Amino acid sequence: MSLTNKNVVFVAGLGCIGLDTSKELVKRDLKNLVILDRIDNPDAIAELKAINPKVTVTFFPYDVTAPLAETAKLLKCIFSKFKTVDILINGAGILDDHQIERTIAVNYTGLVNTTTAILDFWDKRKCGPGGIICNIGSVTGFNAIYQVPVYSGSKAAVVNFTSSLAKLAPITGVTAYTVNPGITKTTLVQKFNSWLDVEPKVAEKLLEHPTQTTQQCAKNFVKAIELNKNGALWKLDLGTLEP
Repeated sequence: MSLTNKNVVFVAGLGCIGLDTSKELVKRDLKNLVILDRIDNPDAIAELKAINPKVTVTFFPYDVTAPLAETAKLLKCIFSKFKTVDILINGAGILDDHQIERTIAVNYTGLVNTTTAILDFWDKRKCGPGGIICNIGSVTGFNAIYQVPVYSGSKAAVVNFTSSLAKLAPITGVTAYTVNPGITKTTLVQKFNSWLDVEPKVAEKLLEHPTQTTQQCAKNFVKAIELNKNGALWKLDLGTLEP
């Protein structure tokens, strides 16, 4: 699938993997890249605009832990402004098993709410045009890091939710797939807490394994979007992309 002239909404498009993926996306001559993120970063937005001035980059403040009604209100504003959205990327995530409720809220509930809200505009049962959802999971969604069961469990939920969305495509007209990064050099993995402190040095032990850069991950992330395979479970690890 060509991304030329597409309208893409990217939740958490200014994070570590998110920003490098946004940089790859604007190189594809999108029509609009709409970034929803908790913290504004004008320098990053300016950098994205400079990479490809033909792409309109727009920022909206958004916390994925917002109630469904607030998410629906924001998406109504976005659809009113841009008329169509072709792809939604759900990319928000935290890694800290001390923050149980927030981990589930950011990694899973927020993703479900954003998806639920956009279905109101896309669902073909409501005469919508359909759409494409790309959810960022993790290899822990099918190969848990047992010291962080809350995080791993939230990512497993993302994988199963997305698989269900893909199977519902004949009903809704909305297709879906997950991209699942392996260990990537981000601020997320530099220091984090294990569940009940079962492994105090979990970050150090994790980083003993081979890692990939955010740039490597981002390039394969966009390749997966271009492949646009409904129901795909992509593994992005060590600079490779594979089912």
